[in-house]
Amino acid sequence: MRCPFCGHEDTQVKDSRPTEDNAAIRRRRFCTACGSRFTTFERVQLRELIVVKKNGQRTPFDRDKLARSIAIAVRKRPVDPDRVERIVSSIQRRLESCGESEISSTAIGELVMEALAALDQVAYVRFASVYRNFREAKDFEDFVGKLGSDISFGE
Repeated sequence: MRCPFCGHEDTQVKDSRPTEDNAAIRRRRFCTACGSRFTTFERVQLRELIVVKKNGQRTPFDRDKLARSIAIAVRKRPVDPDRVERIVSSIQRRLESCGESEISSTAIGELVMEALAALDQVAYVRFASVYRNFREAKDFEDFVGKLGSDISFGE
């Protein structure tokens, strides 16, 4: 493994252990050249996934991008970061096991919406506002109204 600090190619594993959800191996590494320490994660990848965007563009699936988008939705909400990690792992496993190597961005968005609806209603609405491209307050009101909530905006 190459050192992210100095680029040296010889690093040593000092400690390995499974993550809390047992979905990955966490390795603490040490660079023999510069002495820096860093952490890597090793995960099982069942297949190479390609995301097909709405405009037809194809890009490799990016687990970190998925995690960032969910983290933005739950920011400043009482949600444990481990729950976010479990959601990301669950979505990735579902995508890898569906049998298709090309997945539409819409399908990924719907999986995220489903997970956030069960996790936190505010995060769900936040994500929906970007995913469904809300343009004005009425869009929020209509969406929240569909949730069956008693929330009213300015009334």
